[in-house]
Amino acid sequence: MAGAAEEMQVGQRVVRVSSPDKPYFPERGLTKLDVVRYFLAVGDGILRALRDRPTMLERWPRGVFEGATIATRQTNRGDAFYQKRVPAGAPDWVGTAHITFPSGRTADEVAPGELAVVIWAVNLGTLRFHPWPVSKGDVERPDQLRIDLDPLPGVGFDQVVPVAHEVRAFLDEIGLVGYPKTTGGRGLHVYVSIEPRWSFGDCRRAVLALGREMQRRRPDLVTTTWWREQRDRPVFIDYNQMARDHTMTSAYSIRPSPAALVSAPLDWAELDDARPEDFDVTTLPGRFAERGDPHAGLDQRAYSLEPLLELADREGLAAPPER
Repeated sequence: MAGAAEEMQVGQRVVRVSSPDKPYFPERGLTKLDVVRYFLAVGDGILRALRDRPTMLERWPRGVFEGATIATRQTNRGDAFYQKRVPAGAPDWVGTAHITFPSGRTADEVAPGELAVVIWAVNLGTLRFHPWPVSKGDVERPDQLRIDLDPLPGVGFDQVVPVAHEVRAFLDEIGLVGYPKTTGGRGLHVYVSIEPRWSFGDCRRAVLALGREMQRRRPDLVTTTWWREQRDRPVFIDYNQMARDHTMTSAYSIRPSPAALVSAPLDWAELDDARPEDFDVTTLPGRFAERGDPHAGLDQRAYSLEPLLELADREGLAAPPER
């Protein structure tokens, strides 16, 4: 038995939580209601990460269990699935953004404008939110530069951290400020708020230029080689994450693995001592209550992309092909 539905007051809305006792992370003893309460506890943070951004939902309506799989374009079958379009029957207070995919097809995606929308999506089984780096007011011009430090298989978090520090140092040199977060796995993301003046192609070229600079500074650690089998260094800077319709897991999203780890925003000062396993559904609420959101300042100032584009010009870098 999953228990009778509960109604929760979230801001000005009443959100219905069905089957609150359903096991969502059975190895941790966490239920659907526990997951809802987690997102409420970090509400200001998750809403800051998603507010008014077109967002793909990663839905695990049966929870996370051994052998669970997620549907892909190839299989189209699984225990979980990605939802790009706003679900049928969504309340009229669920905000949306109209977007066009590279294929030319269009869709209205969820664009949360209030915490109730997040909790409504969580009730549908959403564990990870994948927001675009744009606002619904202008879906063609990114307002965030997202730098993905992606470790190769078998590479530990401890090898990613020095690359993140090198990224920070370089950003400081060119007058930009980055905000790091864990991915819920072994990688790290660094976000920079930018003026919404440039295209996705410009942003990808900027990240490629940054990646090449990191490759020069840390040739022992960094690669920008696209083809996996040709990478001979442990950390790949994935510039293609800035392509249109490519998204990254938001801060405070829950990784669909037995440990229920989360993507945790960090201060640079704590990066050396941090470990991905420190941040999960049970530990983040207390951390958030005590310290607030380390990414609270992310959107307070937007920076120019010109220093990175000038570097790309000097290096003769064209916009890389989308993958």
